[in-house]
Amino acid sequence: MKIQVRGRNIDTTEALKDYIGKRLGKLDKYIDNLGEAQVTMTVERGFHRIEVTIPINGMILRGEESTGDMYASTDLVVEKLEKQIERYKGKLQKRGARYVNDQRKPAAVQEDDEPRLVRTKRFAIKPMPVEEAVLQMNLLGHNFFVFSNADTDQVNVVYKRKDGNYGLIEPEF
Repeated sequence: MKIQVRGRNIDTTEALKDYIGKRLGKLDKYIDNLGEAQVTMTVERGFHRIEVTIPINGMILRGEESTGDMYASTDLVVEKLEKQIERYKGKLQKRGARYVNDQRKPAAVQEDDEPRLVRTKRFAIKPMPVEEAVLQMNLLGHNFFVFSNADTDQVNVVYKRKDGNYGLIEPEF
């Protein structure tokens, strides 16, 4: 697995890169041919946050942790990713899932106290069944997921309900 490490407000030392590589390398025992891992380390207000994103068979495996030490954050995020892989391993290997491209744009700037648009995301919507959309939503750790329904060829939204079940929003024209 290739690992691309980026740092914000922190020097990406060789020792830290080696440690991250060693810890993320343990994920190879769960799934062969992992893609390129994107690792972003950030230090803000004394918290060391690490975000790891790994594409697997077109799906996205993502984990994020924050502690007072970057090494501890790395250990926790690897544990989180291992749990995700164990939980979804069968589904990840069986499916030829589709990839969702995540592009970030700068936040809109307003000076009023009104609610404002602070983030815009653009991503390719590719057809997938509802079950795969739920899987992708859970892998990303989000409460909702926008996708193109393979059965109806319409844009749908799956979301996690407060009772632990899932909901599906379908447009009606």
